[in-house]
Amino acid sequence: MPTAMYVILTSKPGQFRTEAVAGVEPLETYEYLFYGRVTASFVIAELREAVKVRVIDETGGPEAEPVINHVPSKFLERFDTLDAARAALEALARFGSMDLSLRKQ
Repeated sequence: MPTAMYVILTSKPGQFRTEAVAGVEPLETYEYLFYGRVTASFVIAELREAVKVRVIDETGGPEAEPVINHVPSKFLERFDTLDAARAALEALARFGSMDLSLRKQ
């Protein structure tokens, strides 16, 4: 793996959340707004080594046991630079005339 690779960790409240683990360093967090309502969050993170990120399924409701998956980082889209990861996020916030935006946290 090259010295620096970047990934985007995605979470959608009430559906799933992706958590950084050792070997994944969160750098920037963004909220994704769809017509002014937050519908997702994105974390741009530096991938320092091949890991398995935690993806927690939240669809079972508050009483249900969460389903935790460990997804190998090789299945995540990777970017060579932080700017390339930012550009990929910006592309998500542009779709026709829809009211979409990103808000950095």
